[in-house]
Amino acid sequence: MGIAIKDMSETWETLSTSRPFQGAKTAVASDEVRMPDGSVARRDYQVHPGSVCVLALDEDGRVLVIRQYRHPVRHRLWELPAGLLDVPGENPLHGAQRELYEEAHVKAGDWRVLADFFASPGGSDEAIRVFLARDVAEADGERYAEASSEEADMQVEWVAREELLRGILAGELGNPALVTGVLALTAALASDSGLDSLRPADAPWPQRPYEA
Repeated sequence: MGIAIKDMSETWETLSTSRPFQGAKTAVASDEVRMPDGSVARRDYQVHPGSVCVLALDEDGRVLVIRQYRHPVRHRLWELPAGLLDVPGENPLHGAQRELYEEAHVKAGDWRVLADFFASPGGSDEAIRVFLARDVAEADGERYAEASSEEADMQVEWVAREELLRGILAGELGNPALVTGVLALTAALASDSGLDSLRPADAPWPQRPYEA
């Protein structure tokens, strides 16, 4: 019988922990952790509230993407609408709906979970949930205008999924949520059950438990 290919929750003994840096939204933790051989190692990592991303797909198979400057990597990246889960206990679906409205003034009638992943598990505890949003339409009311910093310079476009897939495989697109979302969508579309294989929008998310 083969091994089960499934990530498992596990916690090694933490002898001490400290927060050498606390920012407005994230922090840095420094833990002393007992290794399996009995030795002790220090692990420094970013403490992050988690994020949600939205792959909005229109009836023509186009994906809504935004172009935004990201200073740490010195690139202007094409990304999915996304935001932090900085409200404790917030339902990630509500956060995703808010980000889609604020960044693109769009709403959607059908929501599914496309993928869950850790952004950089060797150096951060950030968990990301990517939603698939369909039945897309212009949002009601005035366009959200409270944008600052990098967001004030965002560009919004609808791009064919096949073009994004080509760019990913060519090494031209590197945002992790965009890469994960487009590849997951492509795999789901190619499966026998298609998008019906995706989890419902309120599927449990143990990495970031939330209220209904």
